[in-house]
Amino acid sequence: MKRGVLVVIAALFFTTMFSSCGYNSMVNLDENVKTKWNQVETQYQRRSDLIPNLVSTVKGAAKFEQSTLTAVVEARSKASQIKVNPDDLSPESIEKFQAAQGQIGQALSRLMVLTENYPELKATQQFSDLSVQLEGTENRIAVARKDFNDAVQAYNVKVRSFPNNLTAGMFGFKQKAGFKAEAGAENAPKVEF
Repeated sequence: MKRGVLVVIAALFFTTMFSSCGYNSMVNLDENVKTKWNQVETQYQRRSDLIPNLVSTVKGAAKFEQSTLTAVVEARSKASQIKVNPDDLSPESIEKFQAAQGQIGQALSRLMVLTENYPELKATQQFSDLSVQLEGTENRIAVARKDFNDAVQAYNVKVRSFPNNLTAGMFGFKQKAGFKAEAGAENAPKVEF
């Protein structure tokens, strides 16, 4: 009889202990990080999809530096080749992805500044529409990156907090990397004509 009572008490103890170990909440937070990462990729893909239309519109309306258009196309091509596995959001993979996307941003900035010299280009409805879409996409990217960083922070706090860090270690939950400001982001871009 005593043995049966001890088994029931032990079962209750282990059930209570593992119900508060945080495993399920870590899984939930991990999936949230992956979902937010997918949103980041979706917004970057949207920007990437807009670039060919923008380049062909500018090319058709303005006869200027081919090198700027080439830089935009090349940056888009390089960035589209970099894929990050949502299960491996390491600082290195995020940094590599961010660097490639930063090159697109820089090339687009130069393109937009150079188009200031072409009032007939700015007057076309197609260019105006594309510029608005691109600006909206850049805002969506900023929001998606913020949401991703918030999700990463919540996840990292969970897996680093005691006693969840014990469970995280047992089941392989590791810290994830978020986006950081790009080097030199505090300086305005230099555009030379």
